[in-house]
Amino acid sequence: MPELVPMPKLGFDMAEGTLVRKVKQDGEAVKKGEVLAEIETDKATVEVEAPASGVVKGWVVDEGQAVPVGALMAIIGAPDEQVDVAALKASAGHAQDGTMAKAAAEEVPQGAAGAAASQAAPQSGAGPAQVEIRPQKQNGKPPAGAGPEIAPAAGGGAPASPIARKMASEAGVDIQQIPGTGPGGRITKKDVEQYLSRPQPAAPVATPAVPTVSSQDQEVPLTRLRQLIARRMTESKQTVPQFYVNTEVDMAAAMELRRQLNSFVPEERKLSVNDLIIKAAALALRDFPNLNASFGGDKVVHKGRVNIGNAVAIEGGLLTVVVKDADQKSLGQIAAEMKAMVGRVRAGKVQGGDIEGSTFSVSNLGMYDVDHFIAIINPPEAAILATGAVKQVPVIKDGAVVPGQRMLATVSADHRVTDGAEAARFLQAVKQYLEEPMRLLL
Repeated sequence: MPELVPMPKLGFDMAEGTLVRKVKQDGEAVKKGEVLAEIETDKATVEVEAPASGVVKGWVVDEGQAVPVGALMAIIGAPDEQVDVAALKASAGHAQDGTMAKAAAEEVPQGAAGAAASQAAPQSGAGPAQVEIRPQKQNGKPPAGAGPEIAPAAGGGAPASPIARKMASEAGVDIQQIPGTGPGGRITKKDVEQYLSRPQPAAPVATPAVPTVSSQDQEVPLTRLRQLIARRMTESKQTVPQFYVNTEVDMAAAMELRRQLNSFVPEERKLSVNDLIIKAAALALRDFPNLNASFGGDKVVHKGRVNIGNAVAIEGGLLTVVVKDADQKSLGQIAAEMKAMVGRVRAGKVQGGDIEGSTFSVSNLGMYDVDHFIAIINPPEAAILATGAVKQVPVIKDGAVVPGQRMLATVSADHRVTDGAEAARFLQAVKQYLEEPMRLLL
């Protein structure tokens, strides 16, 4: 049986993607896990891996074409397998027309109906994807059939893929100097890699420009990522009745446990305060399924896994990386996964599975010396935990003023799914795990 490769779904809000480049052409052999194509979403450029080994029997989507999530992109089959690509392409064309019409009608969400429509997008059966995090240069989504975002090289010249431009920029190389081997002389990732592998003359060090406030108003177009964040957060505040509960946590014992554990491991394996918070929230969620849930109109959907999303700042917005089954993992495993995922974000590329499937989120601004803030729920989740910095403060103990370590925590919750008393009990459970941190090791 041939393997059908659909447009993958990466994230709750993704409705469509654009095929930027066919890495494997018709008739070309491909191994499972090899990069099959590059697609572009609102958030990132994605390298889609082949879900099976074989031969590319045919492409249903052209380069530059935008298609909905789940739409057929390519067919992989055995070398001697007969596949009616024309019939599959015709069938896929009719299906895409209908889906695109529906997507167009739902482009502007109207309250909860818009959220439900986005949530109902089909899941992809494609293999793992590699995601390049980068700011988008284009306003809004590209229309169906339009070319992908390919900016011309500085001063004219051949166009370049987003990945190629990013790599060249980070290497301090003028991309116009790189020969392009792609369609129409397009500069690809491979072209940049080959160019950088050659001996390069040292480039003069440029003095970075100091940002200043202009004396005149300036209009800065929103990136596609910032548009996506704006749309989802507006939808969250307008359609989700959110309430907030906060408490103060005594972090002295947790900080001491962290100090002791970190004394036994090398730098790359050390625990962060955030790792402790993720574990505490995950364990508490076991007893409060309404906060590890989503609103389903006439029902509440309790999630079968505790997957903790964690907001990571990137250029132009935020990306949520996800620790799957955090309630079942040790602090060491959580720390290792978080370091690996954040490292991939900073390197410009994460695995598709890193950003999917969160059931509850944690947002920690303690590293920015923030004492307290309130986070907005990330739909379709029912709650999010916001934490500030661990501060040394004077506290009263046994009638005397003594030094203490305190952290403020606030849970934002969906009032359609849970109530104040339940959210307060959940927050007290998180507090207890952090104030009795040996429980995190059990």
